[in-house]
Amino acid sequence: MIHIEVDGQRLAGRDGQTLAGLLLADGRASWRRTRTGRPRGVFCGIGVCFDCLVTVNGLRDVRACQRRAADGDRVELQQDQA
Repeated sequence: MIHIEVDGQRLAGRDGQTLAGLLLADGRASWRRTRTGRPRGVFCGIGVCFDCLVTVNGLRDVRACQRRAADGDRVELQQDQA
């Protein structure tokens, strides 16, 4: 088991699980909003569409569907600027 922090909330996951998989398992269908306020989460699941972007350990625009969760990761949900 691994643990990550998502906007201050501690979540448990499995070693090798993607961030998107961990967020979906937590019941989150979306974790980013576009400039117009539309919710986004996993769309393509293979890193092509960029809908699942999050900030990981201070690095913006990480594709959650591509990034494997690592124990101790700090994830912040992104909000696009208007």
